[in-house]
Amino acid sequence: MSFVDFETEQALFRQYYDSNVESLQAAGAASARILSALFPAAGHIPISKIEARVKSREECINKFNLKYRPGLEASDVAYTIREHITDLVGLRIVCLYEDDIRKIGDVLSQHFEVIDTTDKIAAIENTESSFGYKGLHFDVRMKAPRLDLPEYQMHANLPFEIQVRTIVQDSWSVLDHKIKYKKSIPASLKRRINTLAALFELADREFRAIRDETEDELRKAEAQPQEDGEIVSAQDIVSQAEPLLESTLPGNPPRKVQSARLTAFNFLKIVSHFFPQFAFEPHKVDGFVQQILECQPQMTRALLNGLVTKNIGTVKQYQSAFEARDSSNRLNPFTVIRHSLYLADRALFASLLTAVAKASFEAWLTEEGHPQAVVAGSIYSAA
Repeated sequence: MSFVDFETEQALFRQYYDSNVESLQAAGAASARILSALFPAAGHIPISKIEARVKSREECINKFNLKYRPGLEASDVAYTIREHITDLVGLRIVCLYEDDIRKIGDVLSQHFEVIDTTDKIAAIENTESSFGYKGLHFDVRMKAPRLDLPEYQMHANLPFEIQVRTIVQDSWSVLDHKIKYKKSIPASLKRRINTLAALFELADREFRAIRDETEDELRKAEAQPQEDGEIVSAQDIVSQAEPLLESTLPGNPPRKVQSARLTAFNFLKIVSHFFPQFAFEPHKVDGFVQQILECQPQMTRALLNGLVTKNIGTVKQYQSAFEARDSSNRLNPFTVIRHSLYLADRALFASLLTAVAKASFEAWLTEEGHPQAVVAGSIYSAA
């Protein structure tokens, strides 16, 4: 007959914990560094954050007492608390999209010895009416060749848990833990909690769908080199840009334009031609295109292409002179496009440049005796 004195076992576990807590914290920090290095090398899996923690001593004892002790003592099985707490060191990987969770799991399986996996995604999705936290939990250990490195050998036999979840599910987990009563409560309140959990699941699904549709729009814009009726040659671009713009001004009859309205997606297609080496950041593109549309709500892909093509040569000459005067100030592609549009119509696109930038540009145009060096108005008055 096996007999374990729980009070004695608690004391032994507390002694072990207090003697090793610094080593456990070091193991968590080392594991977090490994994970932080793994995912950039594994490809495009956007990670929000990676966290490490050591479970508190009393939390470990309480978990064992509630989850394992009753069954072990009923079965008359000898035990130690330590062997049943596999998440003494825990890490959390928070990603952006739900379909990245299993990709992350595949990476973990390649680099760690997986002892056990708890699939909380399948547990929810294999039911018709259950909603709640969804994630993948892995109990893992270090494995070769990492174990051959001296700094990891001290953690060779230490199991630790890695939880993988989305930002949405991470938020739900935090909130869910704050809801103190979830089981023995009125049905109406339980239904409201379930509805809230379903909304979180829907949010995860919608974020993924938005990402997929955004990528699809970018692919379509990239794959469409020419629209029916869109301006083709550089000469046509320049000759047709001005009447296109003029037709959008108040009081002028509209001119039929067979070109897509400007969006962040087709903007990238246009500007990547002018600046092939520049990495346009999506959030900056989005805000910049909105600024252009606020100046000219009818701006199209063809019109932007035409106006930039007509004026970018002049602006790049100004850029060279500007940067030669002060090498610490550079005109980035966004600023070059701002100047190109301002030169196309000073009144319409006045808000794209600051007063200082406009004054500097106008002074240079005047100094150079440029034909577009006018005090006010637009390209039409300079003709």
